[in-house]
Amino acid sequence: MMLNSDTMELDLPPTHSETESGFSDCGGGAGPDGAVPGGPGGGLARGSEPGEPGRKDLQHLSREERRRRRRATAKYRTAHATRERIRVEAFNLAFAELRKLLPTLPPDKKLSKIEILRLAICYISYLNHVLDV
Repeated sequence: MMLNSDTMELDLPPTHSETESGFSDCGGGAGPDGAVPGGPGGGLARGSEPGEPGRKDLQHLSREERRRRRRATAKYRTAHATRERIRVEAFNLAFAELRKLLPTLPPDKKLSKIEILRLAICYISYLNHVLDV
């Protein structure tokens, strides 16, 4: 919920109706003629077209603000969390495979990711040295 400096009225996300905002008892949901927008009084709802709620209100927003509002939805957050989980699993799998290729004593010693990378660098330089000799 943001305060719009031009009109000094609440600028709510497009999926949030004024009657749900908690300001209905303060007169926030009624228009100048007393009708609730989108209600039986004939006022227009934020999304005047059935398939696009809040489409006209989103046009005046900056690209960053539209992106921020789109990312605030539960559906987007769930999808993002799923993509991130898959990315982290692939990342960990790659480290596990690299770890299998590195010689250590004992062979099953647990190494952190930074230790795996440092050991891989040392092992590659050792192998280069062996090839040069």
